[in-house]
Amino acid sequence: MSLADRWPLPNHLDLRDELLAAWDRAGYHDLLHLTEVLDRLDQLADAGADVDTTVVLAAWFHDAVYDGGPDDEERSAQWAERVLPPDHATEVARLVRMTAHHRPADDDPAGCALSDADLGILAAPRERYDAYVAGVRADFSHVGDDDFRVGRSAVLSDLAAKPHLFHTSQGRELWEASARANLDRELRELDRR
Repeated sequence: MSLADRWPLPNHLDLRDELLAAWDRAGYHDLLHLTEVLDRLDQLADAGADVDTTVVLAAWFHDAVYDGGPDDEERSAQWAERVLPPDHATEVARLVRMTAHHRPADDDPAGCALSDADLGILAAPRERYDAYVAGVRADFSHVGDDDFRVGRSAVLSDLAAKPHLFHTSQGRELWEASARANLDRELRELDRR
């Protein structure tokens, strides 16, 4: 199934095409990232997590606006609020805003599923994980090496300090151990630089 065929609102194909064009860029936050997030939502749903149309729409919007700035999620959420049907707009925007910090409440199954699908890249096999890190670096090419190293270390250390990287039981079972190993390896490499 093509990425375009995974769009959940058949009466809004112009919006789908706008989103595909927005995601068609270099760096990590690209069409492959969107595809992988949708794939991981499918994995979570297959394992029993609650994934509905609103969560899928939030995946489509969560990095739709991305230039490495501090308000990318907010601008993506505002786009969703402007263009989505009212029965989805508010919740999609809330979920997109949550991805700025990936700390959904325990009683937020939609937020937990989206957060886990977005962070699932942390559990990727080494070659894909290394390509992800290179893509993130490309996304922040405007930041000097030392500042990037400090910032990346802070983000990874914050994640590593969480009791669980993943909020759903399915995400923990599927990805927690591999993600912890990748985070530990990258943090050690950043410390050596």
